[in-house]
Amino acid sequence: MLTLSTYLHTIEHATRRVPYARLLAVLFMTAILAACGTTKPIAQGEYRVVKGDTLTQIARKHGQSVASLRRLNNLSNVNTIHVGQILKVAGTSTAASGSTSSTAPVAPTAPKLGPSLAAPRSIKLVWPAQGKSRRGASASSSQAVYIAGAEGSPIKAAAGGKVMYSGNGLRGYGNMLIVNHDANFITVYAHNKDLLVKEGAQVKQGQTIATMGNTGSNAVNLYFELRYNGKAVDALRYLPK
Repeated sequence: MLTLSTYLHTIEHATRRVPYARLLAVLFMTAILAACGTTKPIAQGEYRVVKGDTLTQIARKHGQSVASLRRLNNLSNVNTIHVGQILKVAGTSTAASGSTSSTAPVAPTAPKLGPSLAAPRSIKLVWPAQGKSRRGASASSSQAVYIAGAEGSPIKAAAGGKVMYSGNGLRGYGNMLIVNHDANFITVYAHNKDLLVKEGAQVKQGQTIATMGNTGSNAVNLYFELRYNGKAVDALRYLPK
């Protein structure tokens, strides 16, 4: 199964010397990815439902009550969860160890962030959105930035460049844009509500290119990545303090 990382890496290297072929490669890869799908990274305090799960089992595993999970996720019916659904959980997972005794609620733990990765050279960025920001905590999103804001608020191009992807063919990322800035750097903008630019469009730094939403996510936020030669680097290193 292809991932966002593999997808971007393939595009960057296969089309670096043939600029016109970049768009064709994106369209081709998108068709493949739409067929096989990808898995959305799980952030700290989230749980992906698997086959056989019930809300009661999930609540017990995370030291919570069914009622608290229902409120936290705005569930109208405790029996309507489905495989692949991402639920918010307030605590950390507890080992079953065959015990049938109830477990006390567990306080959330601080995210364990991976090492901050830098690119060989710098790029000047502006913040793509206004809101509370945090670095991703999962292995696949540790270099990315999540920015929580109001639905419909503007998403801006962090740097000038050319839109190399505009669509929702990557499952788990919702409406997504990818902007190519030069031979090495690209930025990724996922979970948007509306996409305001099309593939091939030239955008200026600070230009509004989308609106914030929750497509492919259970919360209104922007998932933002900076990549150098197809590999994610710590975006916070290059955003204004």
